[in-house]
Amino acid sequence: MTHERDARAGGLHSPDSVLHRAAERLAQQFAGMVGEETAERIVFESYAALARTAIVSTHLPSLAEKFARDRLTALAQSRGLIAKPVPEILYVCVQNSGRSQMAAALTRHLGGDRVHVRSAGSQPAADLLPDVVTVLEEMGIDLSEEFPKPLTDDIVRAADAVVTMGCGDACPIYPGKRYLDWQLGDPVELDLDGIRAVRDEIRQRVEQLLVDLATTES
Repeated sequence: MTHERDARAGGLHSPDSVLHRAAERLAQQFAGMVGEETAERIVFESYAALARTAIVSTHLPSLAEKFARDRLTALAQSRGLIAKPVPEILYVCVQNSGRSQMAAALTRHLGGDRVHVRSAGSQPAADLLPDVVTVLEEMGIDLSEEFPKPLTDDIVRAADAVVTMGCGDACPIYPGKRYLDWQLGDPVELDLDGIRAVRDEIRQRVEQLLVDLATTES
């Protein structure tokens, strides 16, 4: 445990040059929307947040850049600097390893390019639950590129609809957004059949949400 803790602590310093380069790339990508200091702050914040729960740090800088890019996009969207051609849905649960990941994946699968989806956790886990990955693979949905992400203010501000799942009052409330709370079983406490049942219930709720959003937009 001491070795792992030391590795995590050292990991915050060793990839500095990689993270600086990532911040430079993102500052160029978002030039005119956010400053260089903001890009760098969000990159290093994102790395630190992911490092808190990471078991293996090998890919952390690249994941941090991916997460930071999404956060900067959300920040620019919330400021009206990037257009939102489709509704933005944010799914939030505690660990972002089960319910919210299933909901996000099913929404992408069912909604296609009609919506844009994000997910986050109030206390993100180190990785997705293996059985959650399994039950979505049964539907032909691949989660190999997904990872638990912490809940941040910028992605909440960018969302049009925020769906919470057992995370209590962790999600900040902003006016003008649609908030829903889905009472669902926690996959951590369920066997494979139980997780399949939660998956199917989420699918039904997602289908209805997509209908509701399409009606609102029209």
